[in-house]
Amino acid sequence: MSFAPLPDSDWPAEIADMRAGFAGQLNVYRVMAHHPALLRAWENLRTHIVQHSALGPVRAEVVILRLAHRLGAAYEWNQHVIRGLRVGLDMARIRSLRGPCAQMEPEDALLAGAVDALQDRAQLAPDQMDALQALVGRDGVLDLMATAGMYLTLGFLLKSTDCPLEPAVTAQIAALPDDLLMPYHAEEPG
Repeated sequence: MSFAPLPDSDWPAEIADMRAGFAGQLNVYRVMAHHPALLRAWENLRTHIVQHSALGPVRAEVVILRLAHRLGAAYEWNQHVIRGLRVGLDMARIRSLRGPCAQMEPEDALLAGAVDALQDRAQLAPDQMDALQALVGRDGVLDLMATAGMYLTLGFLLKSTDCPLEPAVTAQIAALPDDLLMPYHAEEPG
């Protein structure tokens, strides 16, 4: 059974209204479109995490990039290198997110350490919760956990289906240094 991204010609009628928005723009959501009810349910969480997170765009990208690195999720890493650069992260800062927290800027170390704790132990320690709340507030702590959970789920989907990068992203990352990217070999659907 194939989970290739659905082309417009096979797009489910019950989510026709979603094709022109976020769902039709990225292959990961075109894969999720195989389950229209899941994609419909995903919409509100995705909108909150992407557009209204208390983390703000820069901190959210730090969280997503660290999670993508830890998962070895090349699609997410490469997508979010582009997004990270777009919101103001520089290449050195992005590279640092693949290394030990002790070598990161203090704020990035706190955020990346939280991602690591969630992935390794499925919880934040009380001192992490306190430090995160001082940095991003109570809503930000909850948004950090929700962001990590959402992108963990996407990582499962992406890695299990070998979802291909979009041609536009492939073209954008071609101009970047190889040491900034994660090797990616998924084939575009024929």
